[in-house]
Amino acid sequence: MENLVTKDQLATAFHDKRVFLTGHTGFKGSWLSACLHTLGALVKGYALAPEYPNGLFSLLPGNIMDSVEADIRDKDRLTHELRAFSPDVIFHLAAQPLVRRSYEIPAETFSVNVAGTANLLEAAASLPGKCSIVVITTDKVYENKEQHILYKEEDTLGGYDPYSASKACTELVVNSFRNSFFNASAVGKHHKAIAVARAGNVIGGGDWSDSRIVPDIVRALQNHETVSVRSPSAVRPWQHVLEPLTGYLQLAMKLDQDPARFSKAYNFGPLPDDHLTVRELVETAIECLGEGGWKDTSDPAQPHEAGLLKLDISRAGRELNWFPKLDAQSAVEWTMRWYRQPTDKQVAFTFKQIEDYLAL
Repeated sequence: MENLVTKDQLATAFHDKRVFLTGHTGFKGSWLSACLHTLGALVKGYALAPEYPNGLFSLLPGNIMDSVEADIRDKDRLTHELRAFSPDVIFHLAAQPLVRRSYEIPAETFSVNVAGTANLLEAAASLPGKCSIVVITTDKVYENKEQHILYKEEDTLGGYDPYSASKACTELVVNSFRNSFFNASAVGKHHKAIAVARAGNVIGGGDWSDSRIVPDIVRALQNHETVSVRSPSAVRPWQHVLEPLTGYLQLAMKLDQDPARFSKAYNFGPLPDDHLTVRELVETAIECLGEGGWKDTSDPAQPHEAGLLKLDISRAGRELNWFPKLDAQSAVEWTMRWYRQPTDKQVAFTFKQIEDYLAL
């Protein structure tokens, strides 16, 4: 873990680079926008309006990016905005990202996640210049046997629920475009490179999504209520949001340097022995906030959610020199410190956490 990629290296790679970011109004997209601004990139975001008014995107200053509010399924608008911007790098985060919601709107989940990705890649194929593309999927793309094994990038894809299956389908779309339009053997002709990033369960400040454990905890404790926990024994690859985002940045940097070598999938998650149960995360969060309690509200009739999932991150370490800097306990503590900030201090604290993380 010596010689980790530094902030100066990332700043050199992204300063004045034109970055097209889909999903910039969401939780991870907002943090990535702030990271790119810190590194001196020129950012254009493309996404639907934010779902909740108190999220990080609504707090960030408007001058850190050019923001376009539009649907990833609007191919004509997307193509126009992409061509007009002519990006050096594309990060594709726009998605319907929630497992439980995917049971309510399965067809829409597939439409957004699969057709939306195809729209983006078709538009990217028409760009005349060099461009590195990082498509963000999920750790849930694997055919999860819920055993104590670490899933590697070459393992079989699957997806039990509509969200997970839609992301596995997204990867088939990426593979097709990589072979058909961005083939590594012809990179000197098309000048494009495309990679996939699969991240674990991400936590951090500014997330207010429904049916996510950290927002559920914060909302309950703010309202002096007991936290309802659906699956306290479930094990997840929890990580602070800055962990995978730094991985995405390093992957894009490597893609620019050697398109043929890095045009593939990478896992980003915690170290193999650093996994918390949902119960452990909840109890750590409550301890950080200084008050509250929780109750088990598991229901055998609730929609299926994986009980165990772990990732093998050795490829990212070996090829990208990326390693997690925060253990799961620290990730929860960093997250809760953000939520303890007064609203008018949260933006400054966001940029402070980015600087602190990059300095580790």
